[in-house]
Amino acid sequence: MAALDAKKLHIDIVSDVVCPWCVVAYRQLAQALQASGTDYEVHWHPFELNPDMPAEGQNLREHIAEKYGASQAQSEENRRHLVQAGNDVGFEFNFADDMRMHNTFNVHQLLHWADQQGRMHDLKQALFVAHFTHRRNLSDNQVLADVAAEIGLDRSEALGVLADQRFADEVRAAEHTWVSRGIRSVPAIIFNHRHLVSGAQGVENFSRILQQLATAED
Repeated sequence: MAALDAKKLHIDIVSDVVCPWCVVAYRQLAQALQASGTDYEVHWHPFELNPDMPAEGQNLREHIAEKYGASQAQSEENRRHLVQAGNDVGFEFNFADDMRMHNTFNVHQLLHWADQQGRMHDLKQALFVAHFTHRRNLSDNQVLADVAAEIGLDRSEALGVLADQRFADEVRAAEHTWVSRGIRSVPAIIFNHRHLVSGAQGVENFSRILQQLATAED
């Protein structure tokens, strides 16, 4: 497959760290990008799946049943499907009956702070693992600060960011920007500011998309 030319492919990804298909889609895309030799840059953007979720979160199975009307059997099948999709791209989903869904507004503020240090991507990946693989409590600011520290960010400053909410207005504005552009579900992947692809498309489909983009650039 021919690589895109010297101009970097600009990729915006609107996502939430409690969205399982967001990490699957990113891993699929990353594999396609590597195989194609594409020169690219990824920009992550905030989206809250559950902006009205209380601070203590909610049991994940109960949440899925309430939000989507899924039966326990449907929930189990979806989990099996996700585990396989994760295995296919080298990501471990470790679901359990006591797993919880979280309000992620503080998570997005921490990511915004990390972005100022050029570490948003690293923190995003660490948070995916913290939530889905290790089932850590993303509703707990101490846990969020721990995750930040584990990738080399300053733990005390992370706690300060979460305590004083200094980036709350900026994160709200960023969320509103994408909603105002019609984004209602995630992952939403936008190539070169104009080509929107929704959901986890699979490595082969992402590869075809990259080829189409390369052809269009030519």
